[in-house]
Amino acid sequence: MEKLYGLLGRTLGHSWSAPIHKALGCEGYRLMELEPEALEGFLRREDVGGLNVTIPYKRDVMKYCDFLDPAAEAIGSVNTLVRREGKLCGYNTDIDGFSYMLRRAGISLAGKKVVILGSGGASLTAQAAARREGAREIAVVSRSGPDNYENLPDRHGDAEALVNTTPVGMWPHMDGAPVDLRLLPAVTDVADVVYNPGRTNLLLQAEELNRWNPSPGGELGEPVTRSIRYTGGLPMLVHQAKRAEELFFGRSIPDEETEKITARLWRDQTNLVLVGMPGSGKTTVGQALARLSGKPFVDLDEEIVKRAGKPIPDIFAQEGEGAFRQIEHAVLTEACSRGGQIIATGGGAVLWSENRAAMRRTGRVYRLRRRLEDLPTEGRPLSRAGGLEEMERLRDPLYTAAADKEIWNGTSPAETAGEIWRDFYE
Repeated sequence: MEKLYGLLGRTLGHSWSAPIHKALGCEGYRLMELEPEALEGFLRREDVGGLNVTIPYKRDVMKYCDFLDPAAEAIGSVNTLVRREGKLCGYNTDIDGFSYMLRRAGISLAGKKVVILGSGGASLTAQAAARREGAREIAVVSRSGPDNYENLPDRHGDAEALVNTTPVGMWPHMDGAPVDLRLLPAVTDVADVVYNPGRTNLLLQAEELNRWNPSPGGELGEPVTRSIRYTGGLPMLVHQAKRAEELFFGRSIPDEETEKITARLWRDQTNLVLVGMPGSGKTTVGQALARLSGKPFVDLDEEIVKRAGKPIPDIFAQEGEGAFRQIEHAVLTEACSRGGQIIATGGGAVLWSENRAAMRRTGRVYRLRRRLEDLPTEGRPLSRAGGLEEMERLRDPLYTAAADKEIWNGTSPAETAGEIWRDFYE
């Protein structure tokens, strides 16, 4: 009989599990969305071979298991099901993935006070891992109860490690963040089990706190030397899938496969976003990058013209810069919500912090630089108004804040694209 292998959950449009398992050799792996009332009947099917289990069924499936692995039973959560000789067996491979994710990022919970956000199945896994690692104290924060988000700074402001197991910040609702890290000044380690986007707002704030002290207005402040180790959930996702495959088919898979698949997924799903002064070559370099990489190219200025139904100089002349920036923000946010693209932005896209966050959540951002005297001004309303030196002076810290890497575009577009592509792979 042909066996069923796949991911069991309620809403799975965001999932990357199918390509991971196919890369591990399970070609028939598929996504299986079920409503709660259909769960029992589905699990009774004799053709179930192996299933991963996600929100909201990690605890619900336990009562249908004929055998529970002691570790899964102790955790109180099952994310992997295997039918063996007619028996449904439950395991937890999330804890293997979680521990791998921490080790990979150089994060140790030993001897630390750990705050875990959320109380669902992923939280149970994180709690078990923290206990196994020897955490000094573990606090579980939820929306209600003695430890909640309102009293978190007062009760646990001395936390040294923070783990987010909630879906806050997950695609497609990427704007939110579960907590403000500035309220937890002792935190040196942050782990977010969300894997899409690659950098949630929580992780973006961890990055920023490593680089700047935010000003009272929320913009960039003075550089700092605070060090926060942080990680997103992609390595956890891939490693738990590797362990599940081992259980599905009774075979050993080397850990090197986790790294290969993690890197491949990151390269496939991450956008390459180009920022820089007007005329710095973002469009031509972006087109060269698209040819080199095979990724689709998105020119945000062209998308803005399509959305507005008029050229950009006409938007400025008729509606003003404020209206243009609103359209730009909407188009940029929509474009960055999709993965695996080359995106050329407008010169002023970095002016809004919301735009910088949208770029960085799903992309690796490159700042293109050229000498001011080489920047063209024709068809560029703000550049034609003069004062390129002053424009660059004002925007320079914002380009720095947005970019992961600075590239000088002083040669041909093809050569500059090649330099970016090599860095992206490295």
